Amino acid sequence: MARPRIKDVARHAGVSEKTVSNVINDYVHVSERTRRVVREAIDHLGYRVNLAGRHLRKGRTGIIALVVPELDVPYFAELARHVIREAERLSLTVLIHQSGADREHELAALAGFGSDFVDGIILSPLALTADDVSDRAGAPPTVLLGELLEEGADHVAIDNEKAAREATEHLIGLGRCNILAVGGVEAPGLGTAEARTRGYLAALAQAGIPHRPEALLPVGDFRMPDGARAVAGVLRAGERPDALLCLNDQLALGALRTLYESGLRVPEDVAVIGFDDVEGGRFSVPTLSTVAPDKAAVARVAVELLHRRIEEAAQGPEASGAGSGGVQSPQDRVVSHRLVLRESTEGPGGG
Repeated sequence: MARPRIKDVARHAGVSEKTVSNVINDYVHVSERTRRVVREAIDHLGYRVNLAGRHLRKGRTGIIALVVPELDVPYFAELARHVIREAERLSLTVLIHQSGADREHELAALAGFGSDFVDGIILSPLALTADDVSDRAGAPPTVLLGELLEEGADHVAIDNEKAAREATEHLIGLGRCNILAVGGVEAPGLGTAEARTRGYLAALAQAGIPHRPEALLPVGDFRMPDGARAVAGVLRAGERPDALLCLNDQLALGALRTLYESGLRVPEDVAVIGFDDVEGGRFSVPTLSTVAPDKAAVARVAVELLHRRIEEAAQGPEASGAGSGGVQSPQDRVVSHRLVLRESTEGPGGG
């Protein structure tokens, strides 16, 4: 059976095709009676708006790309769900791409995958440099997630340094002074791990707790096995921490397993706090204290900002209000976070 077209709806409703189009686009000058008749015809025939055709007539595809390092990391899976929801609200379709934290893959995404297939990109980069981002002539509009690679594109993130400082201050407030940073890195840089390490070190300094380089536990990846191995290594070496700041929840969940197998109680012997507030931490034993970024807000701000850039690009420099060249300065949006306290720092009934 052929797919119903707008002319079929018009014939069934006894109105012109232009009137059907006006109803579909919600124009205000259509009477309520006519609007009702057209909608009944749409429902009866099962007519569906051809969004692809609508976008192409405007010189766009209606598709945006969300590029994340790994799809099976719970934080990115949860973020993708929010991005898709926000995009649907704006009649946009989301293409999800996994970069594997590979620079060549991230560069390809930054360039729009070498085609006009997507109108814009939301990218969470791990391997790009500031130069990569600033040199983007002819590339589609892009919003970066995570830590700011200086200037060159719009950017949405939480204040990771502040969040890590607050989490560490909470541990210090519990009387813990031998706090290890699982995933912490000594080298300076602009990445998320570097920002969270800076916050951790700032809290220690503020409390007068000396920093020991061996208190930073670098990991090969930010998954549960990596957290488990890092903590097992320091315990075998005779280290006895009284708290762990884990730079994401996956590391924290792995650490909890190692502590359990070592006979250490959480939080009585070792308090543990993570980052990201993924679903697994709400069901672990004990439940996991964590820094909770507002993932819904990250998605909403990123999609709305990208949509605005796409509209500006389509309408030209005059519509953007940016002056010569039609390029506005990149925006840096900081989204809220909160500390969620559960059993791994507060004990049963905590948080």
